[in-house]
Amino acid sequence: MGSVQLLDSLAVAKLLPSRVIPEGFTPSVEFSVTFDNKRVENGNLFRVSEVKFAPTISFSAPFSNTYALLLVDPDAPTPDDPKFAYWRHWVVSGIRPSALDKSEALLEKPALTEYLAPGVKDESAPHRYTFLLYKEPADFSLSKSDIGGEEFVDRRSFEVNEWVRKHGLELVGVNWMLGAGDGWKA
Repeated sequence: MGSVQLLDSLAVAKLLPSRVIPEGFTPSVEFSVTFDNKRVENGNLFRVSEVKFAPTISFSAPFSNTYALLLVDPDAPTPDDPKFAYWRHWVVSGIRPSALDKSEALLEKPALTEYLAPGVKDESAPHRYTFLLYKEPADFSLSKSDIGGEEFVDRRSFEVNEWVRKHGLELVGVNWMLGAGDGWKA
């Protein structure tokens, strides 16, 4: 996935700029997200049944750094009424490229927010699910209490920018997909 195509697709989807991706953002780390051999690329469509389990994440980056990954939904509960944006679907901290294969990311720590599969209703237009990769500061450490609860209602209206600023994270990569119900028809 090329950086230009990614940035163009983010702009067309009105994700660049947005509250979580600043104007002028250019990724310094390209990363891939794969659900059961289907890659997330430039907003391609995934049905609810295709994203039941957490995806595989891979990227190349300096081994000395650790990274945080967030999966958020700016369109919750629907794109026409995003009153619960940003919905926090998944947060993992302490991701490090493997010492043996620098192209694969290791999820060394348990998730701060366990993966909650997208559950777009059939009657809703597709949602724009955004994967955000952040470089963590040196000697960085978070616990589940630093992110919020796991309960369904605790995940809504997550203030991504406030959380990122508070913890000194630097956005280095973005990927995104559309999510739709299995019965949704265009």
